[in-house]
Amino acid sequence: MQRRNFLQQGILGSAAALVGAQPVFANAANGKVYDKNATKTFTCDYAPHFGMFENNAGKDLIDQLKYMHDQGFRSIEDNGMMDRPVDVQEKIGKELNRLGMRMGVFVIDGGDNWKTSLATGKKEFYDTFVSICTKAVEVSKRVNAKWATVVPGYFERKLPMDIQTAHVIEALRLGAKILEPAGLTMVLEPLSDNPDLFLRTSNQAYMVCKAVNSPSCKILFDLYHMQRNEGDLIVNIDACWDELGYVQIGDNPGRNEPGTGEVNYKNIFQHLHKKGYKGILGMEHGKSKEGKEGELALLQAYREADSFAV
Repeated sequence: MQRRNFLQQGILGSAAALVGAQPVFANAANGKVYDKNATKTFTCDYAPHFGMFENNAGKDLIDQLKYMHDQGFRSIEDNGMMDRPVDVQEKIGKELNRLGMRMGVFVIDGGDNWKTSLATGKKEFYDTFVSICTKAVEVSKRVNAKWATVVPGYFERKLPMDIQTAHVIEALRLGAKILEPAGLTMVLEPLSDNPDLFLRTSNQAYMVCKAVNSPSCKILFDLYHMQRNEGDLIVNIDACWDELGYVQIGDNPGRNEPGTGEVNYKNIFQHLHKKGYKGILGMEHGKSKEGKEGELALLQAYREADSFAV
């Protein structure tokens, strides 16, 4: 299972019910459906993924970027950017620049990076990681990316936890030496998908980042994963604040848009805004409904969660 391929689309939808219940949406003459508030940018910098709006925008990546911009988004993220052809990366970078949009995270990934465990201390894994970081720098230049996701891999049961942690720190320091001159920050993501993964909590990621001691090694605080693994989201955000480099979104249960689960995203977005967070909030989740109507429901969910500033 590859880290970048987890996104799932939601199920079910009702066109008549949704359009009738959500008057903020309107049909455009070109067949695309737009939010009436589309000219209004969001207070926070939310970043969709490619594919989130393809029912309204079409399959073409540039058309999707234009549609996202029209809806008020000013950033995107793309886990699989490293796998895209160079000419496609360059085309995306050019359009982002034209639209004045930021590039969020892509995954520093040489395949199934969960299995390339830095916790083992094996030289071949270190070498692979250094090689991937070198390639990631070139990708970042094409799309003007400033952040890239890193997952240290699996827990190594044959080694004490402190030894594993030392191995991870050593590997990340090697990566930081490559990324730092390029202005690219790896953001370490604690995950909840598999209990065998080395990195699981925000306080663990905080300790690792402090030890690496580089501006190119920070925490990716994925609210979905952290709600599942530790809860107490606002308290833990504050505790990790000086090492927090990036935030991602997904409600729990279901890993869909805000408002579909138990997380009070309006309060969290307001808290981040009041603390002065100027970074990207990646929309790393699926949709609770399918089709165009599901995409509109997603837009409405973000308008509602972002309304703390109104």
